[in-house]
Amino acid sequence: MKSELSLSYRDSGVDIDAGNELVERIKPAIKSTHRPGCVGNIGGFGGLFELPLDRYRNPIMVSGTDGVGTKLKLAIDLGKYHGVGIDLVAMCANDIVVLGAEALFFLDYYATGKLSLEVAEQVINSIAEGCRLAGCALIGGETAEMPGMYAPGDFDLAGFCVGIVEKDRVIDGTQVAVGNCLIALASSGPHANGYSLIRKIIEVSGVNLSQDCEGKSLAEALIEPTRIYVKNILSVAEQHPVRAIAHITGGGLSENIPRVLPQDCAARIDRSSWALPEVFEWLQTAGNIQSSEMFRTFNCGVGMVLVVDQNDRDGCLRLLGQLGEQAWVIGEIVEKGQGPSVILA
Repeated sequence: MKSELSLSYRDSGVDIDAGNELVERIKPAIKSTHRPGCVGNIGGFGGLFELPLDRYRNPIMVSGTDGVGTKLKLAIDLGKYHGVGIDLVAMCANDIVVLGAEALFFLDYYATGKLSLEVAEQVINSIAEGCRLAGCALIGGETAEMPGMYAPGDFDLAGFCVGIVEKDRVIDGTQVAVGNCLIALASSGPHANGYSLIRKIIEVSGVNLSQDCEGKSLAEALIEPTRIYVKNILSVAEQHPVRAIAHITGGGLSENIPRVLPQDCAARIDRSSWALPEVFEWLQTAGNIQSSEMFRTFNCGVGMVLVVDQNDRDGCLRLLGQLGEQAWVIGEIVEKGQGPSVILA
């Protein structure tokens, strides 16, 4: 039996006109991310980018994809969307820079049940801001309105970043050796990992999220955007031989550092070299979390770890400080015995 009404896509919950208006609204933000290599305009079937072959002799393309995870749910509950796009770019661009890659371009995927122009515009403007911080161009994306797939007000994000690195300058960890120094770069908070546990702690503790934490509200401390390290790490790698880099994401220090170490090496971390930032102290206390669980769930104040020769330590620390990074010696590479790959001493 056919419908007595003449149905449209809008009747099913999809508003094509709203999608078109969103594209028009975000064009200035997207244009602000353009860099040498951008070809064409937003709105086509694919994004075009010309490789900078004038600067690379034997280039390798590097790609990374990720999302923001359940930090999005906290952002939605708080009605704070200004930083989640930065998180999205950071989780991808920070991943590829550990290989020494310059981020070239980024694409995003925004999915929701019913498109809110105001929310989507804030989110995509935030993605553009993240791209500017990472030095890459936002050359395309997809906004999907899918009624019935998401609860009212919910949405999801995914991103895809492509970069480039000279083949003989790939940072792959093969040159890591016993005696090398570990340099930590401070995080801006939990970044975009561990938020299922964070939301559980908020639920069981009944905390007032307006309480003070590090000079701002606890809500603001928990939703602080992920720090993007791309430009500063590339500057350091240009001047000093960095042997390995670990992005401290899900799995914390305990599981991310071993990903860049040879099998015969372990990382000894000096736990006394830094104080746990206040937001992590609150999480540990409110959730009654054991230290071992903290270090395999959260970054605990460390967003990146660089492995360098001891002779390059002071130069790296000095340059990182000049670039605005809070950096310190967090440990050293030791010979791996029968124990763990990361030793928290």
